[in-house]
Amino acid sequence: MLQADDVTLEWGAPGLGHPSAAAAPWTPPKTGGPQEKESPAGQGPPAGRGSPAGRGSPAGRGFSLARSSPGLHGVSLTVSRGSLFGIIGPNGSGKTTLLRLLAGILTPASGRVLLDGTDLRRFSRRAVARRVAVVPQETHLAFDYSVIEIALMGRYPHLGTFCLEGPNDVRLAQEALAATGTLDLQRRSFSTLSGGEKQRVVIASALAQAPELMLLDEPTASLDLGYQIEVASLLRRLNTERGVTMVVATHDLNFAAAVCDHLALLSAGQVMASGPTDSVLTRESIQRLYGVEADVGRHPATGRLVVVPIRKAS
Repeated sequence: MLQADDVTLEWGAPGLGHPSAAAAPWTPPKTGGPQEKESPAGQGPPAGRGSPAGRGSPAGRGFSLARSSPGLHGVSLTVSRGSLFGIIGPNGSGKTTLLRLLAGILTPASGRVLLDGTDLRRFSRRAVARRVAVVPQETHLAFDYSVIEIALMGRYPHLGTFCLEGPNDVRLAQEALAATGTLDLQRRSFSTLSGGEKQRVVIASALAQAPELMLLDEPTASLDLGYQIEVASLLRRLNTERGVTMVVATHDLNFAAAVCDHLALLSAGQVMASGPTDSVLTRESIQRLYGVEADVGRHPATGRLVVVPIRKAS
């Protein structure tokens, strides 16, 4: 049974952490507008126009879920603008739930998520969709879209009612494809791409949305080692060169160590630790989080933090 504890989520300001407090119930907005193509990156109905990212209640700083949702208890996090923030934890710890709260996919019973200190309920759905994009773990499409059509889905929040994409939208979509190294695939059918190519195209679709915040759920899941390196490099580059704030949920500790500047460690719906990656990802925290003894140190060639599991802790 879900406990009615509070969760506070805020991004846009420096620092980490907020005290939580009780909050009033949240009423979901009415949906409307014309039907859209399915959007793989959360720009359309799943997390864009249909349900704004991370709406909450203006009455307090707490944030809790409906009882049908997986539990998060007493979670309080701030994601700094321009950071690459990772969420790690074992299966069932609440990583995807936390992303879905930010994306507006789950309905909170109470509480709020703040954007630059302002409750997201104060923004229109379109305004939120212009600032927040979602890259899901898996993308399943009902129709066989081309790569350029997938990228153009990211422009939906910027179009007026019944409007079609114009030359500027096509240009921005092509620039996003170029930024992810997939422009040469623009005429290809999405279904014919490899797993790594599909992931880069979905990231391009989110990038075409021109977001300030990008939410990524297991972006390297089911990818081979080469594609994992490509995606990690891509995220770092987009974060550095374009200033996109990113929140990444992942099982891969070495991916998180290589990419993220800050981490939150989730255990049973609660934040066990949060802060700069170097200070949070330690032998002690890994043993507490996973019950595994691990070696944590710097790789001699790259200088990056590396986690080597040794054995199940006794």
